[in-house]
Amino acid sequence: MGTSGGVTPALEQDMDTPDNPNYEFAEFGAGCFWGVELAFQRVEGVVKTEVGYSQGHTPDPNYKLVCSGTTNHVEVVRLQFDPSVCPYTNLLALFWSRHDPTSINRQGNDVGAQYRSGIYYYNETQARLAQESKEAKQLELKEKIVTEILPAKRFYRAEEYHQQYLEKGGGQGNKQSAAKGCNDTIRCYG
Repeated sequence: MGTSGGVTPALEQDMDTPDNPNYEFAEFGAGCFWGVELAFQRVEGVVKTEVGYSQGHTPDPNYKLVCSGTTNHVEVVRLQFDPSVCPYTNLLALFWSRHDPTSINRQGNDVGAQYRSGIYYYNETQARLAQESKEAKQLELKEKIVTEILPAKRFYRAEEYHQQYLEKGGGQGNKQSAAKGCNDTIRCYG
């Protein structure tokens, strides 16, 4: 693509590859990335999670810049999963259960485009399954779902202190379990 076609580097396709050729990437935006990441960490078959920024037009954004609302980035969790253990549909089910997909640019008290709802796909199968799951979820809800379904763009890993933030104890030092299958309530605190 390059910049010659008018596409900024930040909006180019995510060309990273999973650590293992048998794994796939998946990427979701569902509000503050701390709690979303912990939920995915607990899923059997998810082998790695990272939080970061994507879908914005500014290269190499940082948390402060993203929170300023000027870059159009979304806070995302990018994960690597083993599809032989965890089908993509399991990840979609968790995504829908973790947030309100009908609120525009907001989740609870978190307001701004960086908290928007999105599924960012890495292949056409993920795109199709995402769309099918959105249509199925819409049948359960009165309000219109505003979740965007778009190709995954360049992923910018968030600052290290954001990675596995709640597992490490968050701002209060209360560590939360990332054990596979754990269903303790996830408490989000800065």
